[in-house]
This record gives sequence, structure tokens and C-alpha cells, in this order.
Amino acid sequence: MRVRSSVPRLGPVRLVCVDGPAGSGKTTLASALAAHLERSGTRVTVVRMDDLYEGWTGLEGVWGRVEDQVLRPLASGGAARYQRYDWVASGFAEWVDVPPPDVLVLEGCGSARRDVDGRAALVVWVEAPPDLRLERGLARDGESLREEWLRWRGLEAAHFEREATRDRADVHVDGSLPLDE
Repeated sequence: MRVRSSVPRLGPVRLVCVDGPAGSGKTTLASALAAHLERSGTRVTVVRMDDLYEGWTGLEGVWGRVEDQVLRPLASGGAARYQRYDWVASGFAEWVDVPPPDVLVLEGCGSARRDVDGRAALVVWVEAPPDLRLERGLARDGESLREEWLRWRGLEAAHFEREATRDRADVHVDGSLPLDE
């Protein structure tokens, strides 16, 4: 597999970024990728951007926390530690320790910013039709959050256009299809 055979570029860690619009299937794919790598004895940690955003408007403000709390510590060979955002309480909660893994899967909208160029072993872009993505999101979060989902879609579209995330990805995955491991 490309990830296992790649040279670590984040200190001793191989960084995999799974990016794409909300509801496209990133979480499912990242979990399946981690399970596949772990079966071969690879130590994998999945860090979800949802745990780092500061709520529904946190897409652009998240990167400093990603760098300071996760990427820099791992790049220097140490453990990472990030403060998890509690969406129900609308604030940051407990700290989560991240011992240095062989592979860090950074999953979520904005995980493959240009800032990871040269450090990521693999950038995966996951996409699905907009109606399906919204349906998945509302099924998970509830109809009461429809306006937040619609606002987020505008934020992520601007982000992806500015970052050219889809064009920079190494692999494109159709998140509307079932995963075959």
C-alpha cells in the first residue's frame, strides 16, 4: 500500500489527509483506511477535524490548533495533545492525548490545506452529490440544523476553491458508493 511504503514526512509519522465536503463519506473512509492499516500491524491514529473546529464557523480558524496541537508535536517526534470541541456545550472540553503513530489520518473538511503540501504522504478527496451529503448530515445532526448545514456548505465551497483541494488530491473517492476493502 502506498501509505506504508512512503517515506515519513511529518517527522517519523506518515500523514494522510482525508478531505472533502461535509457528508461525503470522509469519516467512513478514514475509519476503513485505519482498520486496513492496523491489520498489517501499522499504528494508526485518526484525528477528526470535527473535534478541532470551534463550532459551525470554525473552518477557517482551525488550522492554528491543528498545527500547534497536532502536527508540530508529532513532527518533532513527540506526542500530540489537542483540546476537543464539545458541539453540545459549544466550547472546548477535555484534552485528548495522541501518542506518536506510524500513520496519522487527519480527517475532515480543511484537513488537506496547502499547508500540508510536502508533509502528507497521501491526500484523499472524497465527494458525493450535494443532495446526498445534506441528507446524510441532517440524518446525523437533525433537521433543526439545516440552516447551519447550508451555511457550512458555503464556507467549505469557498475554502476548497481557494485551496484547490480537489485538484491537489492524490486520490479521488466517490463517497456515494459502498466501500470495498
